[in-house]
Amino acid sequence: MQTDGARRGGTKTEIVLAARGAAQGSYTAKQGQYLAFIYYYTKIHGRSPSQADMQGYFRVSPPVVHQMVLNLEKLGFIERTPGQGRSLRLLLSREQLPDLV
Repeated sequence: MQTDGARRGGTKTEIVLAARGAAQGSYTAKQGQYLAFIYYYTKIHGRSPSQADMQGYFRVSPPVVHQMVLNLEKLGFIERTPGQGRSLRLLLSREQLPDLV
């Protein structure tokens, strides 16, 4: 499911939009929980969570959270600005996310 822009080597946003359709639901259960956490945290607090927020919620070490963020970005589920705190942006709609447990 590619857009014409993605086939022609379109913008990053066009490519991500095309990939989203193909990637919908193609995350692991654990990745889904991180994505749901990012969604709900952002909705409640009006800003994205820090990696420390995710570390506290999931009770994992900083490297585990960092690696998860990198993987989610690589898979096209989130965008972030390296070196800028709280810059996570979810690229999936609520309907594409699991419930947070």
